[in-house]
Amino acid sequence: MTIRQIFVILRARSRLIFSVFIVVAAVSAVVAVILPRNYTANVALVIDAKSANALLGQMLSSQMLGGYMATQVDIIASRRVVERAAATPEVANDEALRAAWRAETGEEVAFPLWLADEIESNLDVKPSRDSNVVQIAYTCAVAEQCANVANAVANAYIATNLEMKVQPARQYAQWFESRNSSLRETVEAARRRLSDYQREHGIVTTDERLDVETARLDELSRQLVTAQSERTDSRSRRNQSGSGEMLPEVVQSSLLGSLKGELARLEAQREQATARLGRRHPEIVRADREIASLQGRIALETSRIVGSIDTTDRVNADRVAEMREAVDEQKGKVLKLKAQRDQIAVLQKDLDSAQQAYDVVNGRLAETNLESQAQQTNVFVLASATPPRLPSSPRRALIVALASVLGVLLGVSLALGLEMIRRRVRSEADVVDVLGIPVLGALPRAKNTLLLR
Repeated sequence: MTIRQIFVILRARSRLIFSVFIVVAAVSAVVAVILPRNYTANVALVIDAKSANALLGQMLSSQMLGGYMATQVDIIASRRVVERAAATPEVANDEALRAAWRAETGEEVAFPLWLADEIESNLDVKPSRDSNVVQIAYTCAVAEQCANVANAVANAYIATNLEMKVQPARQYAQWFESRNSSLRETVEAARRRLSDYQREHGIVTTDERLDVETARLDELSRQLVTAQSERTDSRSRRNQSGSGEMLPEVVQSSLLGSLKGELARLEAQREQATARLGRRHPEIVRADREIASLQGRIALETSRIVGSIDTTDRVNADRVAEMREAVDEQKGKVLKLKAQRDQIAVLQKDLDSAQQAYDVVNGRLAETNLESQAQQTNVFVLASATPPRLPSSPRRALIVALASVLGVLLGVSLALGLEMIRRRVRSEADVVDVLGIPVLGALPRAKNTLLLR
């Protein structure tokens, strides 16, 4: 079947097509008039997703924005928000809703439960694609009722959003408060142990005292080294006391020098007198006595010097022993102070650790207390719902237009179907198709019926 044949068929059955179109359009118009009217109220919310917690300055990363907005949409449509909206006076006291509840359930189902189901089934939450605006739409049969429910849902979501931030903060604040008390006691106990240890050992500033004692130990060590050097020197001189005349002290003694000079002079005089007077002469005898006396004095002075060296050596030995004992005692003090300093360092570290933990918990306690008292959220009402003037459904013009298109298609389909069931000859091509003989000529359609009579 060619397109020309189809157009010929449609023109021949135009009355049928037009009748079907009229019937379908009329039925659709009646249905559009009969269908109940529904209204849709919209609330626009702006969710500041970047500053999820503006109170504490916490910023949300760009990777989490999509998930955050999807979570907020799910929260708005959640049962908790719906039940909270259903419990508001503007919605719960609506007589039209109560009448619908009685007519539908006969009061066999609790009104709050039925109302929450009703709101949940007619609620539509849609986020904007490229912004942080969320649209809350509610559809019902009464315009004012739609606006009240939409606004109630928005307010319930804002209250729930605030509660979701404040309630955990209050719980954390209680926990931090209990931990803060125990950590304060720990800090006080650590400080008390440190002060008791310092008081027990008489330590005020450990580092300064240790420095003083260490300096004193160094000084005693230097003195011990000096004393040991002097002891070594005195001991070497004492070992040389067998030849006392060779000792530096003996050689350098002025008294011995003068006595030895006098002895040499007397010996010289005696030698001269002996040669002149003889050995038994009284002057020679007196000279011998004087020489012997000088020699005795020299020997006595030499022995005194040697004895002083022995005394100095003993004194140096005693000094070395005393200095060694003092150094050992000072070492004990320094080691004791170091041990005390190590113990104080341990106690101080315990105190610092306890203080650090207390400061962290105390800071978090202040933050959670501040957050638990917050009354602002990151959700703002951009546009509240107002009773719509025009119904959102049914769309009568759209219904009639679609029905008209459907009527035309149905009429065309019916015309073509009837033609296929009962084929008629309507053109030269039909003669060829049906009879299988060629067409020799065709009479034109008469434009005036009088010519045909």
